[in-house]
Amino acid sequence: MSDLSSKYVLQTAGFDARFPNQNQTRHCFQNYTDYFKCIAAKGEDYAPCKQFKRAYNSLCPNEWIAKWDEQRENGTFPASLEP
Repeated sequence: MSDLSSKYVLQTAGFDARFPNQNQTRHCFQNYTDYFKCIAAKGEDYAPCKQFKRAYNSLCPNEWIAKWDEQRENGTFPASLEP
């Protein structure tokens, strides 16, 4: 058991004062768009971008992420991802 717990560190998104309410839908969407804006501007290897990815993976349902990924690929994503 100790071997398994040393491999994985469970984290969730921290408090963000822009989203003080219980409903985290907007927080989820904002982190998703911020991640793709960040990697467009700085590249996928830029470490601070990974915080956005961890946050949206923690906050967003997997179905939403899959849908948004598909929309990005098809060019129908409803927000601009330009930096």
